[in-house]
Amino acid sequence: MRSFDALETRDPAEREAARLEALRDVVRDAKANAPHYQRTLAEVDPDSLTSREALAALPVLYKSDLPELQAAMPPLGGLATRPVSAFRRLYLSPGPIAEPEGETPHWRMGRALHAAGIGAGDVVLNAFAYHLTPAGAMFDAGAAEVGATTVPAGVGNSDTQADAIGHLGVTAYVGTPDYLKVLLEKADARGVDASRLTKALVSGGPLFPELREGYEARGIAVRQCYGTAELGLIAYETVPGEGLVMDEAALVEVVRPGTGDPLPDGEVGEVVVTTFNPDYPLIRLATGDLSAVLTGPSPCGRTGRRLRGWMGRADQTTKVRGMFVHPRQVARVLAAFPEVRRARLEVGGSGGQDTLTLHVEGTGEPGLAERLAEAVRAECRVRGEVRFVPEGSLPNDGKVIEDVRPPTG
Repeated sequence: MRSFDALETRDPAEREAARLEALRDVVRDAKANAPHYQRTLAEVDPDSLTSREALAALPVLYKSDLPELQAAMPPLGGLATRPVSAFRRLYLSPGPIAEPEGETPHWRMGRALHAAGIGAGDVVLNAFAYHLTPAGAMFDAGAAEVGATTVPAGVGNSDTQADAIGHLGVTAYVGTPDYLKVLLEKADARGVDASRLTKALVSGGPLFPELREGYEARGIAVRQCYGTAELGLIAYETVPGEGLVMDEAALVEVVRPGTGDPLPDGEVGEVVVTTFNPDYPLIRLATGDLSAVLTGPSPCGRTGRRLRGWMGRADQTTKVRGMFVHPRQVARVLAAFPEVRRARLEVGGSGGQDTLTLHVEGTGEPGLAERLAEAVRAECRVRGEVRFVPEGSLPNDGKVIEDVRPPTG
């Protein structure tokens, strides 16, 4: 393994200490200069953040709340520590969510490109969008980090992109997993020689096993990465099937959906990330994505912790009898019952009527079912029943609310 830099192979304790030091610095700066954090972190002493346990006491910022925050305090919701004029670019992603780009490297995609074998001498077709959203710019900046040449293809014009693969000597692809298949089929149909394209880094969609196998059959080594427009790179693949190594400049947690409570390694929960961009700090941003931490070191030799990859969405909000029920409401109910280790709220349908059942692992002491049912009614404003199930019988899939109603229409 040839690492991107020495950070990838450092001692895990050294890495953790460096991240916590960066956390203290970014919290100190955010409290002093960002209106949102001046309010939400008012009672936080940055010097007390010396462990993961202390980090877990900080409030969670939900990505789903960003549009509302930004509407109340445009354009960046009071999260930036600098005035808007200090940023080079502003982007607008669906939501809508505004994202800034300043002088400080924000997206850090070079590490993922390097892990995919892309570097100096490569000509990279970048098929992520360059219009309004930052995806194209994210990988463009990453290609510059590793010394590769970029073809800023963006989205669409598939015939022209297929021609460019042959005409410009493209050796690597960056884009969604399925769009590469479209381009290769176009190239074949148009008689374009695409044999020099032997590397790919994909994101923004599932890389199904049959898709990867099809690319490998054509001599294309594919790696995937996980990131968002707000946070940049979160984790990246080095060895297929061995999870995604967490980025060196991201402090990644997996928490119980609807809470900020960290889960043990192996438990599926919501991915929460802190990044250390001093201009636009994001402290415990809940991505809305589900994953789990893998145990043990990566076979590639990097010493960072790993995620299993994207495992679904954590925002399982659903409508029951005209009322929206959120994972955070379920979390508040369960927080009042420490004797309940694991539970799941199931939304069903019977005779045209919605049903609500809280499945709770264990046998339950006398009166617990009634108290839980009343807590659900008070919090969610919807009546339901409580059913106890054997310990360990609820799936480890991160679901807090499961909608099992048959589809309509």
